[in-house]
Amino acid sequence: MPKLIPEDELDAILQVITDHPQGASIEELEGALVLNLPRRTLQRRLAQLVERGKIEVTGRSRGSRYRLLLAVNTSAAPVTAQVTPYETYIPISAEAEAIRQAVRKPMQERRPVGYNRNFLDTYRPNQTFYLSPETRQHLSEIGRSAGGERPAGTFVRQIFNRLLIDLSWNSSRLEGNTYSLLETERLLNLGEAADGKDALEAQMILNHKSAIEFLVESAEDVGFNRYSILNLHALLSDNLLADPQACGRLRFIAVQITTTVYHPLEIPQLIDECFQQILDTAAAIRDPFEQAFFVMVHLPYLQPFEDVNKRVSRLAINVPLIRENLCPLSFVDVPERAYVDGFLAVYELNRIELLRDVFIWAYERSCARHSAVMKSLGAPDPFRLRYRTLVSETVVTIVRAKMNKQAATAYIRERAKANISDADAARFLEVAETELMSLHEGNIARYRLRPAEFMTWQAVW
Repeated sequence: MPKLIPEDELDAILQVITDHPQGASIEELEGALVLNLPRRTLQRRLAQLVERGKIEVTGRSRGSRYRLLLAVNTSAAPVTAQVTPYETYIPISAEAEAIRQAVRKPMQERRPVGYNRNFLDTYRPNQTFYLSPETRQHLSEIGRSAGGERPAGTFVRQIFNRLLIDLSWNSSRLEGNTYSLLETERLLNLGEAADGKDALEAQMILNHKSAIEFLVESAEDVGFNRYSILNLHALLSDNLLADPQACGRLRFIAVQITTTVYHPLEIPQLIDECFQQILDTAAAIRDPFEQAFFVMVHLPYLQPFEDVNKRVSRLAINVPLIRENLCPLSFVDVPERAYVDGFLAVYELNRIELLRDVFIWAYERSCARHSAVMKSLGAPDPFRLRYRTLVSETVVTIVRAKMNKQAATAYIRERAKANISDADAARFLEVAETELMSLHEGNIARYRLRPAEFMTWQAVW
């Protein structure tokens, strides 16, 4: 499956491109690179750099030339990372900058370390805080949705389509996936895989879709418990692991993480014990942002699964945010290198300051993104919100029972008579029929319908 691309390879390619201000052809890059990369691999690395906005490509086919794009920091914060001219980063504190420098040292200069159980044991829910009161207040103010107390998941359902695309793409991008945002949107909406892309990349994105749908549709039930997190892993790792039985199962084999001197736990009993302790601790934390960040830190640090650990953490972060009707975290614009550096600091130093800066910056960007989405959507229809569950159940029953239009209309009227007031009956009929007429292969997953069920129903509809 796609792995995180080694940063030294990208740095070497960027250095060669830096030496060619007018742009370099792929032949010139091959001739100048010290690394012995096959052309196909080099092309994939270049595509990744274009996707990140670090280089641009001009010309077509054999006439293509790759030229450096100078990236600038996105904030005027007084203390920022001292990055190279071609590296996009985020504003970070002086403390985080010192940590960044430490994890940027060559691996042979960093001391190998193992899992530190004390890092987890010393955390006390609602007494220990990784996020300051001011930070938690700030995140609550920018993330709080309008409308007062509503059922869990109400807000996220209003922006579901945008969240599905943004979170699927950004989480996959942080794993080295080379799909573009538009290619991701086409895959999720139309089921069309991009030409020339690895099938595993499409699988990764589609797995995100299934996992996000699970979180949203089960918003009132999911939490920091074994059922939720194990099933989240099963959905995200489906058809991606060498051992299919490892999907949704804690690991009992040793794993290694590239680009770090950290060695995770190897004893299955301890992995299970620490996993349960993480869940129990997270479930006891009252503040949703502290809860989210705690999980962001400790799930990947433990590495409870054979693979797909950070993906699980990125989606699990959203469990308390969805439940509290807060803006979800979709990792919009988060630079891959800043994200990786933050985890290296946790792995090797048990320092959370750099990852905390990434978390805060990422949440601010996500809130800005989803605020714009809400403005474009306008106010949600309160009728649809009130009868969302009944409409969904009605649509699913009609499709699975293979009802035609006449039978469907009669059934909708029966449901309305039995469950809602006479004043709302006509409006309910309109909404339910509109949902049925709007069904297509690109949106049936919201009703947990399988393609075969949809096609069979369409034949009689």
